[in-house]
Amino acid sequence: MTMQVLKAFCLDSKPISCERYGCGHINVTYLVVTESGRRYILQKINNSIFKDVPGLMGNIAAVTKYLRKIISDPRGVLTLVPTTDGADYLQYEDGSFWRVYDFVEQSLCLQAPESADDFYQSAVAFGTFQQQLKDFPAETLCEVIPNFHNTVDRYRIFKEALAADVCGRAASVKAEIDFALAREQEAGTLVNMLAEGKLPLRVTHNDTKLNNVMLDEATRKPLCVIDLDTTMPGLSLYDFGDSIRFGAATAAEDEKDLDKMVMDINLFETYTKGFLSACPGLTENERDMLPMGAKLMTLECGVRFLTDYLSGDTYFRTHYEGQNLDRCRTQFKLVADMESKWDEMKRIVKECE
Repeated sequence: MTMQVLKAFCLDSKPISCERYGCGHINVTYLVVTESGRRYILQKINNSIFKDVPGLMGNIAAVTKYLRKIISDPRGVLTLVPTTDGADYLQYEDGSFWRVYDFVEQSLCLQAPESADDFYQSAVAFGTFQQQLKDFPAETLCEVIPNFHNTVDRYRIFKEALAADVCGRAASVKAEIDFALAREQEAGTLVNMLAEGKLPLRVTHNDTKLNNVMLDEATRKPLCVIDLDTTMPGLSLYDFGDSIRFGAATAAEDEKDLDKMVMDINLFETYTKGFLSACPGLTENERDMLPMGAKLMTLECGVRFLTDYLSGDTYFRTHYEGQNLDRCRTQFKLVADMESKWDEMKRIVKECE
């Protein structure tokens, strides 16, 4: 089937191989090689998760077209290969959706940092992404996942799940519930600042993991960010905060021994230095709120895990009973640790400006 799909795209020559590629869990990805030796990435887009593929692809096309005008290295931005009809993607006869990118040559993609410098370079990559798109009209993009980081709405859903208590679990997690409710007012800080015009709407990536950064094979410096499916309007603090949430954490998301879970302040400093060095265009309020971005993205994630636990584990995939509760507890422990290091986090941001 993939060879039939490829006939609809403007490749440089006939494809001779198409093999599964990468470690992605959402879309199905293939590496394509043509007779000339040129390589491409073919992806089947998961339209069960991404309901509005035209909107999603419209975002990617608009952002990559904008970036291509200001980036000289062709490897510095993903390049969509058009269909023979000039479209950015294909809806195949069976209803499936497909796209093709040029392969980013002489590149390296790490699943996890091998050194602190790798984490620093991921910060540079996502800071650069923010800087390059600082003048892009973010409001023109489709909201691929509505209310994705709307913490006020996340709390509304949480309290509905708490009131329903369909599994009778609320009584056994009173400490976690109290922790979440005690921070409800603060949780709306960034959403409220955006509504009041105190923070600018930005183009956000929303999946700022190291494995979404392509590094130059020779220099290990960032070339571009990939996996733009969740690119949409948001706050720069969302991307920064989520990077800290998982990148500076010292334990796995479902670690049972909470003593192992803290925020590594040195990694926080490493990422902050890289992000701010690459993104001087942040406003004063954005810089001041960077620690809050880290805290609230972590709190939001913990509330989402707790909500799912109360609702019977219907959203996040679990591999054992209580895994969502374990995930919730690690996130809340991380929030508490950030609170204990708050002055130091603020100091680091000031010193990195």
